[in-house]
Amino acid sequence: MEPGIFSFIAKYSKKEQILLLVIIGVSFPFLYMSMDLPKTIINKAIGSSAFPQTLFSYELEQIPYLLVLCGLFLALVMINGLFKLWVNIYRGVLGERMLRRIRYQLIALVMRFPLPHFKNVSQGEIVSIVTTETEPLGGFVGEAFSLPVFQGGTLLTILAFMFVQDWTLGLAAIALYPLQMYLIPKLQMSINQLGKQRVAAVRKLSERVGEVVSGVHEIHANDTSHYELADFSAHLGRIFELRYTIYRKKFFIKFLNNFLAQVTPFFFFSIGGYLVITNDLSFGALVATLGAYKDLSAPWKELLAYYQKMEDARIKYRQMAERFEPEGMLDENLQEPMESIATALQGPVVVSNLSLEEDGVKVVTAAAFRFDLSDHVAIIGGPGSGKSEIARLLARQLTPSGGSIAFGTANLAEIPEAVIGRQISYIDPEVYLSSGTIMENLCYVLKNYPRATGPATENTNPERESGRREAALSGNSLFDVDANWIDFNGLEIDSQSALMVEAVNALRAVGLEDEIFELGLRQIINPEKNTELTAGILQVRETFRQRLEDPKIADLVQVFELNSYNDNASVAENILFGTPTDATLKIESLGENAYVNEVLESTQLTETFLEMGLKIASLTVDLFRDLPPGHEFFERFSFIEEDALADFRRIKSLAASKGTDALDAADRRHLIDLPFKLIVTRHRLDLIDDNMKENLLKARRAFAAGLPQALSGAIEFFDASTYNSSGTILDNALFGKISSDRADSRTIVLDILTQIISDLGLRNAIIEAGLGYQVGIGGKRLTQLQRQKIGIARGILKKSQIMIVNDATALLAKPQQTAIMKAVKQMRDHAGLIWVTDDEEAGQDFDMVLNVVADRVSEGKGRSIGQADPSPSEEIDRTTEMDGEVGLFAGIPFFASLDRSSLKLLAFTSERQKLKPGEILFNQGDVGDAAYVVSEGNCNILVATTTGPVQVASSEAGDVVGELALLCDAPRTATVQAATDVVVLRVAKEVFLQLIQENAGISANLTKIIAGRLEKMMRGFTATNTTPIYYDVTGFPNKNLFFDRVEMARNIVTREKISFNVVIMDFGPVLESVLAPGTSLEKPVLQEIANRLKEVIRKSDSLARLSNASYGLVARNQAADIDAGALIRHIRERLQETIPVGEVQVNLAEKVTFDSYPLTAANTERAIEQIHARLKAS
Repeated sequence: MEPGIFSFIAKYSKKEQILLLVIIGVSFPFLYMSMDLPKTIINKAIGSSAFPQTLFSYELEQIPYLLVLCGLFLALVMINGLFKLWVNIYRGVLGERMLRRIRYQLIALVMRFPLPHFKNVSQGEIVSIVTTETEPLGGFVGEAFSLPVFQGGTLLTILAFMFVQDWTLGLAAIALYPLQMYLIPKLQMSINQLGKQRVAAVRKLSERVGEVVSGVHEIHANDTSHYELADFSAHLGRIFELRYTIYRKKFFIKFLNNFLAQVTPFFFFSIGGYLVITNDLSFGALVATLGAYKDLSAPWKELLAYYQKMEDARIKYRQMAERFEPEGMLDENLQEPMESIATALQGPVVVSNLSLEEDGVKVVTAAAFRFDLSDHVAIIGGPGSGKSEIARLLARQLTPSGGSIAFGTANLAEIPEAVIGRQISYIDPEVYLSSGTIMENLCYVLKNYPRATGPATENTNPERESGRREAALSGNSLFDVDANWIDFNGLEIDSQSALMVEAVNALRAVGLEDEIFELGLRQIINPEKNTELTAGILQVRETFRQRLEDPKIADLVQVFELNSYNDNASVAENILFGTPTDATLKIESLGENAYVNEVLESTQLTETFLEMGLKIASLTVDLFRDLPPGHEFFERFSFIEEDALADFRRIKSLAASKGTDALDAADRRHLIDLPFKLIVTRHRLDLIDDNMKENLLKARRAFAAGLPQALSGAIEFFDASTYNSSGTILDNALFGKISSDRADSRTIVLDILTQIISDLGLRNAIIEAGLGYQVGIGGKRLTQLQRQKIGIARGILKKSQIMIVNDATALLAKPQQTAIMKAVKQMRDHAGLIWVTDDEEAGQDFDMVLNVVADRVSEGKGRSIGQADPSPSEEIDRTTEMDGEVGLFAGIPFFASLDRSSLKLLAFTSERQKLKPGEILFNQGDVGDAAYVVSEGNCNILVATTTGPVQVASSEAGDVVGELALLCDAPRTATVQAATDVVVLRVAKEVFLQLIQENAGISANLTKIIAGRLEKMMRGFTATNTTPIYYDVTGFPNKNLFFDRVEMARNIVTREKISFNVVIMDFGPVLESVLAPGTSLEKPVLQEIANRLKEVIRKSDSLARLSNASYGLVARNQAADIDAGALIRHIRERLQETIPVGEVQVNLAEKVTFDSYPLTAANTERAIEQIHARLKAS
């Protein structure tokens, strides 16, 4: 940036400023004439009797002469006004262009900041400077030269006119100017210094506000809110004192100016009057002089104000320039745009004596290593070791304090950013996503230069051309943001559809495909623009309705029926029986709609809703009164927003003391709003019985029958034969609501729907819809894990020469980390990869390992698959269903320490699920996502052994099951099966863990319970039961546990009429062809086979290792087709890629054999006999 504001103005707007000055100079003669003409009118047209007068060669009598002169005066006024109009508009445009340039330059400078500098400057400060503090500068730039010339010229013109009339009047007019010129700048200088201090104080306040917002959890955790408030009070006090001092001095200047301005008329009236009386001055001249003086104060005030603005602008610009030019900025030339790069990065990568120092602390010391561009390198180290900094140095995210990094003969510090940004993919531990869709964020890394082709660039409409010209005049980028920025040729693809395929492949590699598919199911699409998908979803709906005819799954979804109440839908949805298309019938404020209130009144439900709303408000106030502000339970479980809780507490108290008749219209409306959100199966408040349901159905019919024409477009009614354009894809496919009181109902329903969608070839279309999901500001609508995965996926999509994954998988569970790492390595088989991790075992499959300990780097040796494995180193009223559940929780030792409010909150947030005898609550080995409290019935606890499942315990009403898997973040250690009709309360993992964190008593009870279980287990442990159930190499169950799963599948087939497929895979011929059993290569090969198989099975499938080289798979069929061919083909495809075994590349799919055995109601026994015979023969 230029060092000063005037040098900035002169450099970028010299021509415009000169044009302004020329126009202003031309305006002054007209200004003088407009001041002199009134004297002529008074002295000659009014005061004279010598007529006719000659004007422009015409002789005019007095009246015409007067009118012509007045007309000329009006014309001069118009001309002067037009001059001012043009000058002000042009000045404003010029100022806005320069403001735009300043902001653009500042943003460009931010992009060149060294990363460590962002630790010393807050985000709020940068935002404030760019958006707010630059605003006055834009106004000043347009006035910098033109205003003093225009106003100063006006002032001099007026003074010249006064001196022409009489020199004494002119002298009187300027007599006090020297005093003002001396005093005002001195006073203004002190104000400027105070203003500078105020700016610094406001920035500090902004920084402190940002700190408090970011660290509010620490404030609540440590009870430091009053300390923080005291600190803010001090900051605000400092700002107050500064502004108070500024006000005193600023308004004293105004007082002084006003006083001196009123002294001058004293001289005019006294001296001018004397001169008129003595006939030394004409009366018209005195009037004209007084009129001119009236206009004299305005430019003088403008000049004084300009001086203040000038000083403010100089200070602000200087401070801004200093803040935006830190040391170590990236060279501007390195950011030159390039459509294509002439040469790619060259190898090898040579790191020589590399050092990094931050705030005087050595982070990396004398690192030296080299590797080829295509090598896979693991950088391993603990937190704070310097491993992440090395990755950032290699990606030029940081600038080294010493040493160098060379790519071939090119120094990394001198390589253009266009090369680095396209040939190096860097994924940070904290991936940031901008607002937009998932697809837009995936493609963000590809947007480096606008391409010459594409529909956007071909649009040359006048508006776009005008915008381009203004960008050029403002020194902004001339690139069109709406152009096609993706280089399809560089990605070796030729269309948007091909890019979509690449994106899905990248998402599949990081394990996000299924999640994007589920997001797609939640998307709302435009049927007119997606006719094929719309028709397909209607076909899915019809197929799914047919599947629901099976009594075993019929109660998993409650379909919308015109004459039936849907227990799984809200009261609002049941009354509307459709989807609102705009905010007119928004469910959250449905009670405020006049027509809806008419419907309630006509069906005599108004008072009922009022009573229900009061009960809901009372319950909610009791449940959430002790929660801290901002608690996540408000958003997830409360009927009432956190900010409205105090109002409902007041309403509850008022209604309790004076009755509902004492409530005003607003309070009644708030209460009537609440029942609309009630869901029978979810909230279990016993407020909706069969009689109430019938009344609500009457309200439904009344609503549809009397719907006004004005509201006809505000709702789209449910119709089984049409697609609801306001509903999600999932809602349209289901045409109903999933039963929330059935165990795993959502999982089962989604599995069935997924299979139907896949069979109809609609999966890719829904994934594409999922890619249109809006991630929100900073990607906050996605979980942090999902954001990290998207970051890795777009690194894959980039297809760069080197991909650097800087501990980006650290938040994931270790199996997920391993799976993603292997997938990325596979996709980058012939391209470079740098993987930063703290997992020492992760480096075994890398070409090179760098160990980082305490800022020192030592080089290790990576291992391929052919190398050997490393060595293992209060009383409660039970009047409602919910009260009964509170009593249940209170009687459980685990929750005994909770107070009544917390118990009610726990019961409210839990989900009720039902199981029939023989149904599985969860299986051994499943991933734990909830703990369960048995409310009714008995369950058997089964553990797999070498001789089959063994019942090790049972649970009854009041027992907690499944909590250990949540605490250990490990698979379920046992299977829980319903022995009778069972009702359980599901406590979600996040709620369970939140209770432990917030209640010390629960933590203590948990410790006792776990210790007791451990003692009991150790006492019952015997040395005779030491056969491993799971193999240490593959982690798969053994043959006995496999047969247990087959038996369980047979029971399900018999009970639920659902079919399975058992597939046995024999890899013996593969192993025999390349190695002998027991060799050092056997374990890595078996591990690789296991990893490949894990990637293709679903959560509902069971996989086991039956012998040294054979594996068994029990797969549940979701479709009517029981042929295992598609499954086998899917497995073969995954096994196609070769693996290195010593010096040999082995294709696992070539010699593996598959045998499939369908388990159906007709042939279960025979199939199991065949399976036994098959395994016995092998």
